[in-house]
Amino acid sequence: MNVIIQSTLKTLQKSQVLLDHLSNNQLCDASVSPYYSSIGTHIRHILDFYDCIFTTDSENRVDLTARSRNKEVEADCECAQNYLNLIIGKLNSQSFDINEAVLVIDDLGLGKTEIPYTYGSLLAQANSHTIHHYAIINYIFDSLGIVINDEEFGYNPTTPKQTSVN
Repeated sequence: MNVIIQSTLKTLQKSQVLLDHLSNNQLCDASVSPYYSSIGTHIRHILDFYDCIFTTDSENRVDLTARSRNKEVEADCECAQNYLNLIIGKLNSQSFDINEAVLVIDDLGLGKTEIPYTYGSLLAQANSHTIHHYAIINYIFDSLGIVINDEEFGYNPTTPKQTSVN
């Protein structure tokens, strides 16, 4: 198994940990300003991104705008865990050639466009995208008074660690 898949699985494992400790009410609480998004919407969005990677068309294109957006995943921890397990299962069972070219369809703000990628770059982007959404989830946790015992949750591995001052 290559390092990109290993890193992705390690990152996604954090979703399992938080889903194991949240209630459905906490998962779908959208009361935090300024965006009023819930932990569940972020988890669903993360998993939808990965799901798109596994859905190529006949021309070997991945459309990142064609997300399933299953609202049940946003509101039900068990449904979210099932979706997470599906994605993890696919990551474990598919062998990606990280150097293989793939066209990615995305909307960068000016409409859909095709971008040449490799599977390695697409999976690396998905992992960074996940960590970015974990950071947003961390803000929601803080506002809702939810404590998770993971000092690395929501931080990119390259983020400098704060040192305590005595």
